[in-house]
Amino acid sequence: MVPNFFPRAGALIAGFIAAIAAQIVAAESAHGIAMYGTPALPPDFVSLPYANPDAPKGGRIVFGDTGGFDSLNPFVQKGTPPWQQSFWSYESLMGRSWDEPFTLYGLLAESVETAPDRSWVEFTLRPEARFSDGSPVTVEDVIWSYEILGTQGNLRYRGLWGQIESIEQTGPRSLRIAFNTADRELALIAGMRPILKKAQWEGKDFTESGLGEIPIGTGAYVISDFEPGRHVTFRRNPDYWGEDLPFRRGTQNFDEMRVEFYGDGTVLFEAFKAGALSVIREPNAEKWQSQYDFPAVRRGDIVKSEIPHQRPSGMTGFVMNARRPPFDDWRVREAMLLAFNFEYINDTLTGGAQPRITSYFSNSALAMQPGPASGAVRALLEPFAEALPPGALEGYALPVGDGTARNRANLRRAADLLDEAGWTVTDGMRRNADGQPLAFEVLLRQGDGTNQTVIDLFSRALERLGIAVTVATVDDAQYTARTAQLDFDMTSFRRDLSLSPGNEQRLYWGSAGVDAPGTRNLMGVASPAVDAMIDAMLSAETHEEFTVAVQALDRLLTAGRYVIPIWQFDVGRIAHLRQLRFPDRLPIYGDRVGFLPDVWWYQPD
Repeated sequence: MVPNFFPRAGALIAGFIAAIAAQIVAAESAHGIAMYGTPALPPDFVSLPYANPDAPKGGRIVFGDTGGFDSLNPFVQKGTPPWQQSFWSYESLMGRSWDEPFTLYGLLAESVETAPDRSWVEFTLRPEARFSDGSPVTVEDVIWSYEILGTQGNLRYRGLWGQIESIEQTGPRSLRIAFNTADRELALIAGMRPILKKAQWEGKDFTESGLGEIPIGTGAYVISDFEPGRHVTFRRNPDYWGEDLPFRRGTQNFDEMRVEFYGDGTVLFEAFKAGALSVIREPNAEKWQSQYDFPAVRRGDIVKSEIPHQRPSGMTGFVMNARRPPFDDWRVREAMLLAFNFEYINDTLTGGAQPRITSYFSNSALAMQPGPASGAVRALLEPFAEALPPGALEGYALPVGDGTARNRANLRRAADLLDEAGWTVTDGMRRNADGQPLAFEVLLRQGDGTNQTVIDLFSRALERLGIAVTVATVDDAQYTARTAQLDFDMTSFRRDLSLSPGNEQRLYWGSAGVDAPGTRNLMGVASPAVDAMIDAMLSAETHEEFTVAVQALDRLLTAGRYVIPIWQFDVGRIAHLRQLRFPDRLPIYGDRVGFLPDVWWYQPD
């Protein structure tokens, strides 16, 4: 009997055709891409839901900032540019909606395609996309931008380049990027790189920082005037190519945006009160209540607006450099947390109005759960059980003081831990077995009055423990140089975290490059467990798997005791001229990049 293999072959062929068809469907061009699921807005959306498509154009807004700038190239490692520049003057292939955890919609690109496993992504440029000088944005410009940023740009751009297998033109206006790493977020990250003009940099050194060469951008604003370290002015380009895009409708409404620089926050606040600035953000709840009753507020010329949000708390506080003594010992770091009398400090500085950050992702569903690790979180952590910081599996919570200035119980616990770590008291000073004193320096920016006050209160408790603390207050340039070289013991710290954390987590606390100059891993985390949780987060195919991985990561970072957390910014506080308006519909991320000034407008009286 002749074997009948054709039915099986037919089934295999049918299956193969079905699989190819499924890939074709999954890889169809789309107007947007979401990390999980599908974009919330349809292809024919009119505007972002938190923008007013009828907002008038015109007017002027003046911001204040502390410090200064010595560069107008925000894409290289060298120099200090105005941080606003990269947001106002440059665009990427896709733009982010701040009303979804992580969704991108077409900006320079009119459409996006990706493989079902997101091993590659393809973008098609809009034919009308232009640089500010009127020249068209080409596929050649895009490919060059990815390469130059990935090889010579700021460190924050280089991680993606190492994960790109190939990048090639696939049509007159299209290019495909293939990845060498199983990471579903890369398709989105690839859409968020700024696009620069290749011809501008022919025969020039892209890495040179300075004020003489401003990278030509694709955004709505160009720099029209500046004085180094004093001010910089951005004017809306009347020929901006993207004004009528649905993504841009109702945004970028001001004709002029100016940033004035001041020596410190106190001078900046006085300038706002005097009418030199249009708007100011106030992080301190107590100051918001007690110091915003000046004449312009009473007259109604200044309006106080509070902007709620649903994003994670992130981490704000004082980071300890775990690369070197004494903070390479978790017991010393825990002693610092015990000695830091948050309840008393918070009451003194904010009237107790602002809640404390309890973990990196607190205030969201991504936060670690209290008590021992369980279920899928425990399953992720257990392979690393022997190397985990104490409390990671068993449960860890920040020390809570008794609210008094003395904080005796916590100081006794701190003293016991320091004794256990080998730092014992001799002649009123803690010393190790070699007689070296327990002493460290806190590095602060010039004009950082709030953190200076916090450290002054903290130092009193440390002195009672026999610890010598000095404070080094330096200007912006020195601060940037010292933190880039990891030349600090303890310093102020802030990491904003989103509802969809991704590859930036490798930069913040991944072990790769932990000792490299310019690393953003300031605390010096070098943990295989942390790396594994980031990997699990990036390879998750469902939102449930993703949430579990982030909760496990949050648990490791918090139990690692790398940062002394202070209060969270649970609401945005913005004081502004009454002529400045914003939509009633607020994004879930609240007052973050993409809100002020993006969707605000000037409404004359």
